[in-house]
Amino acid sequence: MSSAIEADPLVPRPAATVMLLREGRDANANGIEVFLMRRHAAMEFVAGVMVFPGGGVDERDRGADIAWFGPEPSWWAERLNVDVDLAEALVCAAARETFEESGVLFAGPAGDPDEIVGDASVYGDARAALANNSLSFADFLRTEKLVLRADLLRPWANWVTPKEERTRRYDTYFFVGALPEGQRADGDNTETDQAAWVTPQAGLDDFAQGRSFLLPPTWTQLDSLNGRTVAEVLAVERTIESVEPHLAADKDTGNWQIEFFDSGRYNAARNQRGPAGYDKS
Repeated sequence: MSSAIEADPLVPRPAATVMLLREGRDANANGIEVFLMRRHAAMEFVAGVMVFPGGGVDERDRGADIAWFGPEPSWWAERLNVDVDLAEALVCAAARETFEESGVLFAGPAGDPDEIVGDASVYGDARAALANNSLSFADFLRTEKLVLRADLLRPWANWVTPKEERTRRYDTYFFVGALPEGQRADGDNTETDQAAWVTPQAGLDDFAQGRSFLLPPTWTQLDSLNGRTVAEVLAVERTIESVEPHLAADKDTGNWQIEFFDSGRYNAARNQRGPAGYDKS
């Protein structure tokens, strides 16, 4: 991240990201696993960083007249503290980006919306078209006679990129959702070079030991999931409050420190990693 300069801050773009969850598959593991991806080192923004599937709201996510099943946009608007149009766009973006980046599709047949797509790989061509922006999510669902299963998602958090960031800023809403039965997640997209299911604790440990890098929103969400089961996470009714960290230069080292409600623990883990940084292999 760049150092703070005297200039008007960039306007944050609304974005959605989804923490995909499943019960741990390792017999020795407790609790849940979450799907994480590492962004290519050549990416212009947060290169080499571990992230959840997600991205910015597309204008076609707004007012899309999208096929919908589950809590109405007004329900989401109340819980996300946004207007109804943006709430609908955020849920649409969450489902779309998850499908584009991981192949997991929160949708069901229009004729029987209680059902959930069991094998999303059959929509591979549509996934590619969504990724290259030649197809909208609403048109994809309409063509395939599917409905977005908004009931499979839950609101979790809201983080805004610090004002000091001069590259780009996002107003990101975090969702959680369990991996639908029969589906599989992959990292088959153009933005990431690694993807895996990990326990929240393993993700935190990899960061602290220099094997990966986490930005504060990802670190905080992993911490919030740690020790829970999928059922416990989905049952939580979160109060969504916007978190906007602040960047400040350390007086002694000149290195930046990020300040937020739990920045002491985050910076302690980050700073113990040593001057060599983290392993990108």
